[in-house]
Amino acid sequence: MGARSRGKAMVLTAAGAATAAVVVAAIAGVKLFQVAAIGEAFAMQVPPPERVNAVDVEEQRWESHVTSVGSVQAVQGTEVSAEADGVVRSIEFEAGSIVDAGQVLVRLDDEVEQSQLRSAEAAAELARLTFERAERLIARNVISRADFEQAEATFKQAKAQVDNVRAIIAKKVVRAPFAGRVGIRRVSVGDYLSKGTPIVSLQSVDPVYVEFSVPQRRLGELREGLNVAATADAHPGAEFWGEITGLEAHVDEATRNVRVQATFANGHGALRPGMFVTVDVVLGEAKPVHVIPATAVVHARDGDSVFVIEAADASEGGSLVVRQRPVKLGERRGDFVALEEGPRLGDSVVATGVFKLREGMPVVIDNALKPEFVLAPVPGNG
Repeated sequence: MGARSRGKAMVLTAAGAATAAVVVAAIAGVKLFQVAAIGEAFAMQVPPPERVNAVDVEEQRWESHVTSVGSVQAVQGTEVSAEADGVVRSIEFEAGSIVDAGQVLVRLDDEVEQSQLRSAEAAAELARLTFERAERLIARNVISRADFEQAEATFKQAKAQVDNVRAIIAKKVVRAPFAGRVGIRRVSVGDYLSKGTPIVSLQSVDPVYVEFSVPQRRLGELREGLNVAATADAHPGAEFWGEITGLEAHVDEATRNVRVQATFANGHGALRPGMFVTVDVVLGEAKPVHVIPATAVVHARDGDSVFVIEAADASEGGSLVVRQRPVKLGERRGDFVALEEGPRLGDSVVATGVFKLREGMPVVIDNALKPEFVLAPVPGNG
């Protein structure tokens, strides 16, 4: 190929490269414009409003209460034990049964003591006859005063010995010291029991005490006769009522709490000694409180808050948005919690699903599936 031909090819190549560069630049410009347009569209796009159910801050009248936890105590309770050594000959109670005061629970072998009793009674009879003869003789001055007194003393000692053996025999029969419910027996027929060996637990069951503690700052509100409600997880949905019957004379220095005793009728036997219960003391007149559902509260490390529903600003789009507001909570009852600080009466707050919200999010109220909030929920309320 000649020099002219080579020069012409180089010119064509350079022209093609320039044309390609122009085309690439044009395409890149178009793409940049498209990306910018898409970004601008996204920036101007407003997310669809979140559907929420809402409730207004409302006023309710709540009786003043003190809530605590306590335990059931028997008015009388003991471990029935053997009062004498011996072998168990019979067991006359069933575990878990109700027994009367004085009812026989266990009989121990008393053959040896019965033999001793017969011997002591014979000796006492002889001593009685001797003493009666001495009485007749002293009346006629046949015997000395010393002989008479000796006969009298022997007779008294013989009677005392009979009483002693009878007392030992009585201890061979173990009886219930008071009426109540017996537990599981700890002995079997044929066991040898030493004095003091536990036989069975006996607890009085009607009435029972419930003992609990309250802070010293509430002491001035407590008095005997106040009604107390108790609930136990062993009886879901059941509520037991009693009244305060005693207050401890001093405040515990370690906890600054005072011990309170309430008495509950327990003819049904549902409350067992040692059972854990939640107690609620009704203190007096009902007071107005502002409340919201407990599910409306956002619990976080830096404090509690709620989402209040307000009208949106013009720049926010939509008609309603949520604003996160801090709250100070008071007592909780049922599905509600009292507000000590926070939204005002009549303010609308998001009732459920608050975990999915954020400050300024547009919302629309839809209460079609709003749950029912009640002050005293019972099983089956949903």
